[in-house]
Amino acid sequence: MLLITRRNRVSVTHIYCSSFRVDRSNLGRQSIRDFRSPSTPEINFIIRMLKPEFLLLWFFLLLLGPELQFSTADIGTASQYLPPYTPTACYGSDLSQFPSSGLFAAASEGIWDNGAACGRQYLVKCISAAVPKTCVEGQTIQVQIVDRAVSAVSPPTRPGSSLVLSNIAFQTIAKNAVPYLNIEFQQL
Repeated sequence: MLLITRRNRVSVTHIYCSSFRVDRSNLGRQSIRDFRSPSTPEINFIIRMLKPEFLLLWFFLLLLGPELQFSTADIGTASQYLPPYTPTACYGSDLSQFPSSGLFAAASEGIWDNGAACGRQYLVKCISAAVPKTCVEGQTIQVQIVDRAVSAVSPPTRPGSSLVLSNIAFQTIAKNAVPYLNIEFQQL
């Protein structure tokens, strides 16, 4: 790289090499100073990324970027259970444990974590079901864990589900009466 600049009517030329820089001025003085340049692997990586096939990839990523969605959620199944909901494994017969919205759930063994799941909040979204068009499009609910699925007073409509939703929660994300839903869920 050759860079010519003028400062106070003195022309300075900088010649950059891979490991040092040489300064030359019209005064005839030369000095070599240590210059840190990018390492060879970094330069090779940059050069590879500028090849036409990668430029095309970068173009499509920029073009389609807003359409891409990355998720940190888990995939599982949800079934429902009907009243009575008490007593629960988390809070016994205390009715104040239930959210006023009616959006609560019982946790499967994978989520239960020896009772640490009590009170946790999850975002739940229906992604598919056995019957087409069962899921309410774009509907995501927030549920609170209040019970353990295997010890719930009411049995779930499908044993082994990741989450067992209250009747209200289940009907909020599903239009039809189905025994279970495939869901995407994420702990808050």
